[in-house]
Amino acid sequence: MSNTYTQIYIHYVFAVQNRIGLIQSGWRDELYKYMTGTVANKGHKLLQIGGMPDHVHALVSMSPKQSPSELMADVKRSSSLWINENRFVKGKFSWQEGFGAFSYGKSQITSIATYIQNQEDHHKKRTFREEYLEILKKFDVEYDERYVFKQIE
Repeated sequence: MSNTYTQIYIHYVFAVQNRIGLIQSGWRDELYKYMTGTVANKGHKLLQIGGMPDHVHALVSMSPKQSPSELMADVKRSSSLWINENRFVKGKFSWQEGFGAFSYGKSQITSIATYIQNQEDHHKKRTFREEYLEILKKFDVEYDERYVFKQIE
């Protein structure tokens, strides 16, 4: 076969270092646009992005040319540099190590995109920790709770 054809949808979840609510509404949309550009520059398509002051959800249609880990390293590295260069926070901004990546089929894209869009409503009812643990359990991901959330130092 001379061409590669894929349909890979990944829902990424990643948190601000120590889950501190540093992403402010005044620059959040600019951050999301910056991340969208980073994803596009790597050959992928960002379908939906959203989150809260302490974490981000991104639904990406992936190209097979880059691994999820490489994409997240690029997105987190470039966006933290951008946040720091623009001095949006006092001190140094950084993302917590690691991320969640969960695959979905085409028929599920609309519902997960809506879920990401409605993050503020979801978090009126449950914390990020509760949400994230629920996703891990839904996908039967084995985890060690000591490493899911880095403790505030």
